[in-house]
Amino acid sequence: MNQAAVKGLLVLMALCLVGYILGPPLYWHFMEGLAAVSHSCPSCQCDCSSQPLLTIPQGLTNASFGDCAKHDPEVSEDTEKSFAELLSEELKLREAEALESQQRADMALLEAKKITSQYQKEADKCNSGMETCEEAREKAEAALSAQKKLTAIWEIRARQRGWKGVAKSRTQSQGHVQDV
Repeated sequence: MNQAAVKGLLVLMALCLVGYILGPPLYWHFMEGLAAVSHSCPSCQCDCSSQPLLTIPQGLTNASFGDCAKHDPEVSEDTEKSFAELLSEELKLREAEALESQQRADMALLEAKKITSQYQKEADKCNSGMETCEEAREKAEAALSAQKKLTAIWEIRARQRGWKGVAKSRTQSQGHVQDV
């Protein structure tokens, strides 16, 4: 019995919570629908063009006379013309803004292309300089290698002729070169 009472209480609380959450929106939708059905007004049967604007014919209230003016073709045409003019002006303004924005984007793109070209030229110069340096290094290595061979040949000739100080001075010069 105790568990059934707890379950019933929980179901009741859940229903109250759902009603609390969904109640107001449903109520307002229902009231709007009811108001739309009950306040629909019949079409105006008056001839507004034949009567002066300040006098109200018998049987018509202010609201129905205002409804009559809404259906006046001249008023509708003027309203449509002014509305069309406003839309036309707004479209022209937006077109001008879009054109201005496009021009700014084109200028920014052109500037970016110029800067890219400048950086590319600088990179090409740098690559060219690196290639020149690499070629000079390779030539220097080749010249050094040729000089070492020539030195070795002269050293061998000098030993063959009886020169004995070569080993000591060569060791010292190699150590000195390696230190640098």
